[in-house]
Amino acid sequence: MEQQNKLPLEGLRVIDASTVLAGPMLATYLGDFGAEVIKVEHPAGDPLRNAGRHKGGESLEWKLVSRNKKPITLNFSTPKGQELFHKLAETADVVITNFRPKTLEKWNITYESLSQKNPGLIVVKVSGFGEEGPYKERPGFGTLAEAMSGFAQVNGFPDRGPVLPSFALADYATALMGAYATMVAIYERDHSEEKRGQYIDLPIYEALMGMLGNQVMEYDQLGVIPGRKGNRTGWTVPRNLYETKDHKWLAISGTSQPIVERIFKAIGREDLIANPKFATNQKRLEHVDELEAIIADWMKQYTQEEILERFIRFEATIAPVYTVEDIVKDPHFNHRENITDVPDEHFGTVKMLNVAPKLSRTPGGIRHTGQELGSYNESLYGELGLSTEDIEQLKKEGII
Repeated sequence: MEQQNKLPLEGLRVIDASTVLAGPMLATYLGDFGAEVIKVEHPAGDPLRNAGRHKGGESLEWKLVSRNKKPITLNFSTPKGQELFHKLAETADVVITNFRPKTLEKWNITYESLSQKNPGLIVVKVSGFGEEGPYKERPGFGTLAEAMSGFAQVNGFPDRGPVLPSFALADYATALMGAYATMVAIYERDHSEEKRGQYIDLPIYEALMGMLGNQVMEYDQLGVIPGRKGNRTGWTVPRNLYETKDHKWLAISGTSQPIVERIFKAIGREDLIANPKFATNQKRLEHVDELEAIIADWMKQYTQEEILERFIRFEATIAPVYTVEDIVKDPHFNHRENITDVPDEHFGTVKMLNVAPKLSRTPGGIRHTGQELGSYNESLYGELGLSTEDIEQLKKEGII
């Protein structure tokens, strides 16, 4: 029998001492590629266990975000809890927190204290507004970042107010940036002479602000304050959603001249290629309403299936607007195993999005969904030298 490939982050120990949602997802991304992730929860349970939709009293959100993790309970607002947390941190490569700076200082859970006996430790400090600055002690969630980063201001339609995303966009953006930053810090530590760690200051607003493109330079150099454009971008035309004869929707993006010309051919309007108003992207931007109307009117004459077949034949860029049901049934997504069945102690198996991106030689994997509260207390605290009696006493004292 062929031996399974070793996961690329095996041997890396991560302590996830954070709560909803950026910090936990950062840890999840590392765990997907083999890091041992110890999920530290208050004895009352992480708030994420009560988030989102439930089935049979079990949070589906918890099962997703806490996959591949080893849950333990610990009240590190107490002196005994802080002592245990420091002992645990001595065994780790990475510690992830998401409490305000003054809270961490009060609990003596700082980079300085944690790294005294573990100089190679990397501490990721997720917060709303960062470790420095006038807002550093403000509580912050992803919603606030979505507002202050500039995202809500440019999201939506011109005739309506700003729109927040209906999912945790800022948190997931922060988790991705945090995973990248963590691996940069690990690489630097492992290739430096001193082998020292460092801390990563990771405010939620910065990750999303960095995804909003060139708005700062455009404001600086042109005085432009971006407004809401609906499904348009202001960069390229055509780019929009279009309703079909059967009241379904399709997305088109003409990001290069050859693609635009194929779109014109697909809608039977090859004459538009030579039309001075639509011959270049800049000209199309000047006449965007007229061109969008031409395409929209054509779309309403055909069904989604008819349009997809025609565009694919002309090699023009197009995609249907999917529901989650469409995603689960899509043959391409299924061929690539974008959705996988994961063992679960309550439901047998559950479907969830598979690990991405795909590494050719050492791909990641999901071993299990989120586990029961404190299910790894005995094994992990036993590693720290605590006996069964010690663990029971800590439970009675409300420490774990």
